[in-house]
Amino acid sequence: MPTEVPYAADAEMSLTYDELEVLRLQYQKELAQDHVTTQTKFNFAWGLVKSPVHEHQVEGVKLLQDIYRHEPLRRRECLYYLALGYYKMGNFEEASKFNSLLMEKEPSNLQAQSLAQLINKSAAREGYIGMALVGGAAAIGTLVLAGLIRRARK
Repeated sequence: MPTEVPYAADAEMSLTYDELEVLRLQYQKELAQDHVTTQTKFNFAWGLVKSPVHEHQVEGVKLLQDIYRHEPLRRRECLYYLALGYYKMGNFEEASKFNSLLMEKEPSNLQAQSLAQLINKSAAREGYIGMALVGGAAAIGTLVLAGLIRRARK
């Protein structure tokens, strides 16, 4: 079995504008009637999280958090999309937290395993970039300090 299973395809695939608009219109219709079903809220959140637009992802995560808090029977199905939403927003710590909760409940969940790989790779890449920036800043600081010391000696 390859180590790179493509089960977390949701990380790269998004809905078309028209598909997301159908979900948005249903959500707004129910909102106007003062009764949004959990399924409609979940469907809209799912579409928003899959979007490449950061603001959509934030809104989708907020809706999923609301479902997670208020609908105990729907928590498990929210976990993956909360993890995915945080992953897509670049918040790898929260993504890992929600994905780990899902993997505790379903250790053989291939989507969660695949998403864990993506989260870990992205977090490591972000860590390397951070170390490179810190290292570069330290090198520049050292050069500036050395130049100041030389000037002070003259």
